[in-house]
Amino acid sequence: MPAAAPDLDQLFAALADPTRRAILTMLLEDDMAVSDVAAPFAMSLAAISKHLGILADAGLISQERRGRLRWCKLEPGSLRAATTWMQGFGQFDPIDLDDFERFLEAEFADPASSL
Repeated sequence: MPAAAPDLDQLFAALADPTRRAILTMLLEDDMAVSDVAAPFAMSLAAISKHLGILADAGLISQERRGRLRWCKLEPGSLRAATTWMQGFGQFDPIDLDDFERFLEAEFADPASSL
């Protein structure tokens, strides 16, 4: 039986933070040690570890020990549920609000003013 998909609320909450999105972008390149993930950020290693924990809990990354270091790996498949949910909204054509406004004006135009 496959592992349960992460909760969409938890997934989107993890993605809501710009630091966590930046971490995911960094991990697109390759697996990274936690210390390397933390290097570009002006925050403590403990703060980065909390961000990584949130990403791991949402299933967006996995972490493993390699010797004395903890490594982080992007788990791109974890976005599948969110992608599927968002694609459901793609079935609607975008609305041109200017055309819609002209339609409404034509529909509700005073018939007496056109005489």
